[in-house]
Amino acid sequence: MNVSAKPILVIGGGIAGMTAAAEAAEVGYRVILVEKEAYLGGRIIRMHRYFPKMCPPTCGFEINTRRIRQNSRIAVYTFTTVEEITGKAGNFVVKVKKHPKYVTGQKPLDDSITEHITSERDNDFNYGMNKTKALYQPHDMAYPRGYVLDRDVLSDSDAETLVKICPEGAIDFEMQEEEIEINVGAVIIATGWRPYDANKLDNLGYGQFPNVITNVMMERLAAKSGPTGGEIIRPSDGKKAENVAFVHCAGSRDENHLPYCSAVCCMASLKQVRYLREKNENARATVFYIDIRTVGSEEKFYYDLLEDDKISFIKGKVAGISEDSGNLILDVEDTINREKLHNKFDMAVLATGMVPNTADLKIPFELKYDMYGFIDRSANIEGIYAVGCAKGPCDVSRAVKESTAATLKAIQCLGGGD
Repeated sequence: MNVSAKPILVIGGGIAGMTAAAEAAEVGYRVILVEKEAYLGGRIIRMHRYFPKMCPPTCGFEINTRRIRQNSRIAVYTFTTVEEITGKAGNFVVKVKKHPKYVTGQKPLDDSITEHITSERDNDFNYGMNKTKALYQPHDMAYPRGYVLDRDVLSDSDAETLVKICPEGAIDFEMQEEEIEINVGAVIIATGWRPYDANKLDNLGYGQFPNVITNVMMERLAAKSGPTGGEIIRPSDGKKAENVAFVHCAGSRDENHLPYCSAVCCMASLKQVRYLREKNENARATVFYIDIRTVGSEEKFYYDLLEDDKISFIKGKVAGISEDSGNLILDVEDTINREKLHNKFDMAVLATGMVPNTADLKIPFELKYDMYGFIDRSANIEGIYAVGCAKGPCDVSRAVKESTAATLKAIQCLGGGD
């Protein structure tokens, strides 16, 4: 440990960023963890379960949260973005911008406050499938705990109500953005991913037919903390989904959308098939695939599903989805049996791929990216280390391993671990 070393900056508070921050701090280094959302956990905390063990992500999240909360060497900045990075290894100057939450945290608030206001917002944690009040907590296990106020949707009358009923000093409508300049020795980029925009898949009916959803939405439907209390139901009428199609490679391995394989979608869909069968023993699932890509011990996960007579696997890429009286018609060619199918389903789940967040928002430093927006693995810059889905599609296990490796490199860069 080098006690005089500058802090390590970790950009992104998902599983990769939380791991890097905790491991660096636990061997004695100061860490500044910056996250653009109001909470840590990234995409993973929105999942229902991990594959292949089918355990909830809240277990790992709770452990990492405890590691961060109990370590005074870690400073956490949520609702914060990195605006500029200059300098070199051992001496980077970083400008960050803290965005206003309009909630000071100086006085306690509770749900009884929100009952007095009517302004609502789309719940982005549940991918817009339900609403929250303008004053909200991001989710049940959010860390840091606390409310956030969406000023953009708050009506004038609700603003007046909050002034009247909130403890004095709890809400600050005049809160402004705050720019902070920090000096760090190394940077770990753990900016994660977003799902591919299914609205671009015109032929698959997303946004046209309410019973076409995406794989990330399916995770929230299955979660007890999700918009339906864990019931897998059709968005159009609230009826239990009895016959569900799982559409692999929705936009992936497609030169018009994402030419690459996102590596985790097959296992994610197989996991969601199991959700459906566990939630409703009478439900049928049909998986339309190009290839089933499972690795190592995960192959057994797939083979176990093959034993279920209510699960069908059809090799063929779905060409189109239409609607008939609320039900969905999938047009697909079964490439093994050489026949064209026009099968009817209650609901369809599109396995959309991973897009790096750096495809939309580049790191404000001279880095190289590949043609898809991932940080170029071959372009090494001393003192700056990309991990997880910032470098390429990967699962949780690999993201965590890369975070540990990057932490060791950052420590070596700062003169430790010789």
